[in-house]
Amino acid sequence: MTTVAEFQLSAADLALLPTPDEVAHYRERGWYLSRKLFTDEELAGLQAAADRYYEGRRDRELPVRPPRLASWEPAHGPVQRHNDYVHYESDAIGAILRKPLVGAVAALLAGAEEIRIFQSTLIHKPPAPEEPTNRVPWHFDKHYWQTSSSEEMLTAFIPFHDCREENGTITMVDGSHRWRELPSAEDSTRHFADRDNGELDAILEANAAHNGRPVTRIPMLIPRGHVSFHHCRTYHGSGPNLAAHPRRAVSLHLQDGANEYRRHDTPDGEPVVYNHDVLVRRTADGRPDYADPAYCPTLWRGSL
Repeated sequence: MTTVAEFQLSAADLALLPTPDEVAHYRERGWYLSRKLFTDEELAGLQAAADRYYEGRRDRELPVRPPRLASWEPAHGPVQRHNDYVHYESDAIGAILRKPLVGAVAALLAGAEEIRIFQSTLIHKPPAPEEPTNRVPWHFDKHYWQTSSSEEMLTAFIPFHDCREENGTITMVDGSHRWRELPSAEDSTRHFADRDNGELDAILEANAAHNGRPVTRIPMLIPRGHVSFHHCRTYHGSGPNLAAHPRRAVSLHLQDGANEYRRHDTPDGEPVVYNHDVLVRRTADGRPDYADPAYCPTLWRGSL
């Protein structure tokens, strides 16, 4: 169980937090590039732990397989790898990702006093520009978090190395988190991997036109140890990896302390099921508990 003493920052940590102007920038534009939050030693440890994970080493496994689990294994071949729940399955990865400084940065950006992990995904984008899975089409994360009550969830993208356009870095659509989304009868909870890239490109353009805004793409140029944060409604995607080495990262999805499960139905009237819903403990009224410390540990609690 996390103790209050863990939610503390050193003077050096405090100097790494976003300024009020940077928080205002995030709220206006939907993204923020941090100072250096992870040391070289931490990133070396993260990469070594990821290598062991890819070799099949786990400290624990999920007790049941959720309905839509990203779980690359060698039999899938040299595609872009995505593996969810790495903070749960690997103690070494989880210990590094639970750094309070990351939670404190997220708390300032979200205007919250508590930040918990929502999900973590280990990503390995091979140096194979022709591989179709290497392109991540335009989407925003809240589409897949419809069972979450919060509108202030956010994601920290943590590369293990310098991340540039040639790596296929994450790219934001500036200010898109403030757009009013076009009404649609289509089930927006369908994952981008199940949808045509051209369809998603068209949705982005249509939403931009609906809001009278241009589609301004901002590639995140992330020095090693720095972290890119984006709002849960910010459109983002990434292109192919044109470099000679894999693009390796963790996508760390974060929730504010007020977030909780809410029922959301598809247009057909079927309840949407997020992966957590078959794993986490239940609240007193029988709903999935998105504060379950086993799967959604707290990164930060307190005022800043």
